[in-house]
Amino acid sequence: MVIACSSCGRKNRIKAADLGRTARCGACKTAIAPLSAPLDADPAMFDELVAQADLPILVDFWAAWCGPCRMAAPEVQRTAAAMAGQALVLKVDTERYPELAARYRVEGIPNFVVLKGGKLIFQQPGVAPSSEMVNWLRSA
Repeated sequence: MVIACSSCGRKNRIKAADLGRTARCGACKTAIAPLSAPLDADPAMFDELVAQADLPILVDFWAAWCGPCRMAAPEVQRTAAAMAGQALVLKVDTERYPELAARYRVEGIPNFVVLKGGKLIFQQPGVAPSSEMVNWLRSA
């Protein structure tokens, strides 16, 4: 993963396994905090994170045209912020990457999947509050 430093703007390559930890910028040595926002994942990024991340991963399968998906988006954002350093949160656009949705048999959106160690731990369609998403991740 390539993460830009918020201080100097330099792009830093961080291993998927290290996204839950505080890293240091290679140029200015400023701390780069664990991710606290959802990542928009393409298939390559998705596969890298699922294969290498030590943390549980919440995946939000969504589409721009979906009203309930737009309602769920703030809850997903809150979950990413609340679980920074403890879990990763990914968003997968099912219109752009239907093969990822098919992999998990997503038939309705929003659809949430929790993965740990590359394995499916939990799956639920429909809007859910952030508190419930946090519980799913802590249970993983």
